[in-house]
Amino acid sequence: MFAHNKRLQYTVRVAAPNPGLANLLLEQFGGPQGELAAACRYFTQAVAEDDAGRKDLLFDIATEELSHLEVIGSIVAMLNKGAKGQLAEAVQSEAELYRSLTGNGNDSHTTAILYGGGPALTNSAGVPWTAAYIDTIGEPTADLRSNIAAEARAKIVYERLMNVTDDPGIKDALGFLMTREIAHQKSFEKALHSIQPNFPQGKLPGNPQFTSVYFNMSKEDDLRGPWNEGGDWEFVADPQPAVDGGDGTATVGVSKQDVEALQAMAARTASDPTADPTTGADLGAGQAGQ
Repeated sequence: MFAHNKRLQYTVRVAAPNPGLANLLLEQFGGPQGELAAACRYFTQAVAEDDAGRKDLLFDIATEELSHLEVIGSIVAMLNKGAKGQLAEAVQSEAELYRSLTGNGNDSHTTAILYGGGPALTNSAGVPWTAAYIDTIGEPTADLRSNIAAEARAKIVYERLMNVTDDPGIKDALGFLMTREIAHQKSFEKALHSIQPNFPQGKLPGNPQFTSVYFNMSKEDDLRGPWNEGGDWEFVADPQPAVDGGDGTATVGVSKQDVEALQAMAARTASDPTADPTTGADLGAGQAGQ
């Protein structure tokens, strides 16, 4: 059961309308790193989770993300207040109204016309929100790592948004949302490491012949570090196919009937390396009579 509290989780104070900034903030409303994507990601994980502690954690954070979506949506709506009334009542001339919406070199005129100044489920470029943003795989040791990364990406987007506004009220609200991304990362990381072992993800351990091997696949100016030296790393400076000791070819076992069919197809579609036919390219180049 969900119950909506009509007051926001964090107070929104917007100094003045700014349609261009509103458009940029849509990145955190309907974008891939935004609050709706986060809420849906954690909510669907929570519904499927069997561990009581993780289930509660995921529902709590999913619900808070919806609160953050409301905060961002309210900021967008406040920033669009002037444009909303002007568009509805046509109080400005066409040129003045268009300049007010596009003066910062952005696409806010598109979202204003299409959505009437309200927060749209798109990113700042107008791309519609999609469930493809949800990358849940159904394995907690993988999903929690993905959640940590998602919160980290969202924090970076909030930092960048804070850098493009001088409105102190907006910077304050965005700073709160950015800080909560840090808190969520901590919770997810604690939950991840409460599962022991949690690496490698899933149940199967992997083939020990390859789990600690580093293949040097890009030559020249090779840098070494803890990612490929020390500990139990085996550094293969010049890997050659096939690393499993085989001949590196692809084979398949097929029936006698399939072999005959495949041979017949190969014979029918075989190329003649001695042929030099006149082609459409030759005709187009004016070489038909040569």
